[in-house]
Amino acid sequence: MAGENNFDEKGKERGKSREELVRHSWSSLEKNQSLSLKEKLEKLLALARECKVKKSPLHPEDELSSPERETGMTRISGFRIFENTYPLDYKYGRVSLGQGLKIEGRILALLAHNEAFKELSLSSALFLDLETTGLSGGVGVIPFLIGFGYFGQESLEIRQFFLGEPAEEEDMIQEVYRFLESNPFECIVSFNGRGFDLPILETRFTLHRLPFPLADLPHLDFIFAARQLWKHKHESCRLSHLAEQVLKASRWEDIPSSEVPVRYFSYLRSGQFSFVEPVLEHNVQDILSLLGIVIAASELLESSSFTEDMDSSDLIGLARILEAAGEAERSFELLEMALRQGVPESLAFSLKKKLAWYWKKNRQWARAVALWEEMAPAGKLFCYRELAMYYEHCCHDYERARELAAEGLSLARGVSRTYEEDFLRRLQRLEAKIQKGRLIG
Repeated sequence: MAGENNFDEKGKERGKSREELVRHSWSSLEKNQSLSLKEKLEKLLALARECKVKKSPLHPEDELSSPERETGMTRISGFRIFENTYPLDYKYGRVSLGQGLKIEGRILALLAHNEAFKELSLSSALFLDLETTGLSGGVGVIPFLIGFGYFGQESLEIRQFFLGEPAEEEDMIQEVYRFLESNPFECIVSFNGRGFDLPILETRFTLHRLPFPLADLPHLDFIFAARQLWKHKHESCRLSHLAEQVLKASRWEDIPSSEVPVRYFSYLRSGQFSFVEPVLEHNVQDILSLLGIVIAASELLESSSFTEDMDSSDLIGLARILEAAGEAERSFELLEMALRQGVPESLAFSLKKKLAWYWKKNRQWARAVALWEEMAPAGKLFCYRELAMYYEHCCHDYERARELAAEGLSLARGVSRTYEEDFLRRLQRLEAKIQKGRLIG
């Protein structure tokens, strides 16, 4: 078609002029040692926008035939759209992607700490992951790769919007907007999206004067649930690490996130797509990993009854999820179960302290006292104070309370001025009560 050839020639001309600009501008910016990598990129983007060629309107037939179709990729002016399709029975590590469609809303609500998820499922969820020109956020950070994952009829679809020419960001954001508007997503799933991905994306929409379709959707930012479930069990709660440890998924060829901005900058400087190919794969892996660990977490929570056959570290993680969801009694039952199984001593102390606090709060004194007495021989000063308070105020056994306060004072001397002063005041008060009792007697 004549329209198609006309569009292609204009596109090549625009692409050539911007490519020359990037190359020549970079040669001078690279010599400036006073600028950081981020500052150099921002200046390069500003220069590219200044010389952006104004587009002439396309005829309807041009618009229909203009995208250059490639396998799994659409090229539109200065950006590309990559599409990946995975069947529901695709195995990622030890899970199948289709298991995500079976997760109940009540489980999602527990993971998200959001009751709105009780009426939702992952069939209507948008999985979000960005690759950006900086790792700290802010107005100057540009999402050059926007990755979306979502379920289709019989598959998981991953669509990536890649900004090949920074001056075309407005066009790409408009295309992202059209995509979001045409798909009825009901919730968002991310990993640190609340603090990073979503604010950055919303900022770009605002800068280009577009409404943000994701602003009011319920959001499962899984980084919080991941930390509750696995922080005490694994060295790191990074998404890639959890994929390897929890899912047994191999990401050994993956690039570190810190390398992403540098690779994009190298691509802009050289025009070689090979610099950013690993970044696109990294983004796909992040989306698959996110879905996978959400499935793994749901498997733990979907157990009809938690038993002592479960791993103690899993019981602790589940207890933290339930506590955050307001199910305190069930949470502390799981902590007791984990302690009976056996946990590292450093972790055991914090769990016992937490349990004792809970039993004290609920006036289950026998259970609280048993834990304080168990921890006291290790020189835990708060145990002596709690026991002294219990015998003084609950049992009115002033002699026993005085003994405990005296023991606590001897341990506190030279160690904690706060506890030392507390035990001194307590002993004075107890002595007075004991003397008063003797006079009355």
